[in-house]
Amino acid sequence: MSDFPESDRLDAFPHPRETARMIGQDEAERAVFDAFMSGRMHHAWLLTGPKGIGKATLAYRIARFVQTYGTPDFARAAGARDLSVPESSPAFRQVAALSHPNLLVIRRPYDEKAKRLKTVITVEEVRRTASFFGMSAGADGWRVAIVDAADDMNVNAENALLKILEEPPARGLFVLISHQPGRLLPTIRSRCRTLAMKPLADADIAGVLAANDVKANEEERAAIARLAEGSAGRALSIAEGGGLDLYKELVALLKPLPRLDVKGLHAFADKVGRRGADDAYETFTDLLGDWLQRLVRCGAGVGAGPDLVAGEGAAMARLAAGAGLDRWVEVWEKISQTVARAETLNTDRKLVILNVFSMLESVAGERTGA
Repeated sequence: MSDFPESDRLDAFPHPRETARMIGQDEAERAVFDAFMSGRMHHAWLLTGPKGIGKATLAYRIARFVQTYGTPDFARAAGARDLSVPESSPAFRQVAALSHPNLLVIRRPYDEKAKRLKTVITVEEVRRTASFFGMSAGADGWRVAIVDAADDMNVNAENALLKILEEPPARGLFVLISHQPGRLLPTIRSRCRTLAMKPLADADIAGVLAANDVKANEEERAAIARLAEGSAGRALSIAEGGGLDLYKELVALLKPLPRLDVKGLHAFADKVGRRGADDAYETFTDLLGDWLQRLVRCGAGVGAGPDLVAGEGAAMARLAAGAGLDRWVEVWEKISQTVARAETLNTDRKLVILNVFSMLESVAGERTGA
């Protein structure tokens, strides 16, 4: 088990490597299972799709399976029908504890001096694969390296990984997780078999919430599923972090634009931007991005979907007609860059939130005469 914070762990819920059940990704799982059972297992898989849809869960599921069965004949003799292995098996327990000798997880390292995760996967992390794959895994054993997320690699790390992928080790398996595969080197993508995983259906999201004992009524679960947009991880984050209430507060500030409730905004920024409110801040940035995307869809005539907060659709239509869609797309891109830069520079989050609303106020007022 990791001694340091993990970027992909929601404190109240099991980590993907501790999760036994795969929900809503049968097609992707079947592709890997069939490749293994046919004896044509590719040495590198690139799992793509939005955050929180089960890519990491599948990656650890693959690792447990190949380390448990080793060969198609063994898996066939054991009656394997998918990538599941018993939770009581040594491989399941060791992978869950990150203690399996044939598993290496490459991810952003923890900076003990700064007391935070680094912003990138460094070349030193990728170079650990050299000694890892240089060790013997036994006659039928596999060595599995999971890169989570491959998008986090800097240029030197990508080039180091590319060299290894060009000369793959015998019985070595790479599983790369990517939320934005277009950011990876084309040569890395070309050396992997890509599995494009899909956002989960609302029914699957409801299953995830139920499986994790989320306390919510039917209406709240439906709203969470809408906000999650197919991401189980995001649904759990919203449910655990009071995301529905946060969304209502956010929309209450957005609806009157270009008028700003300055007192309400400062209270919101104090709560969401304070030290230790990491989950709330991340949820805020995600929800704001989604709201702006819905605004643009509304303005383009695609439709923003039913209101989760009374009057939000009408506000979106008014704002889209006022400043124009291009300006709203432009301001969201600028906000995204501002948030990313602020995290790199460790800028005070309250100031970031105030700056973001200042940008929104400015664009909203461009053609309204406000």
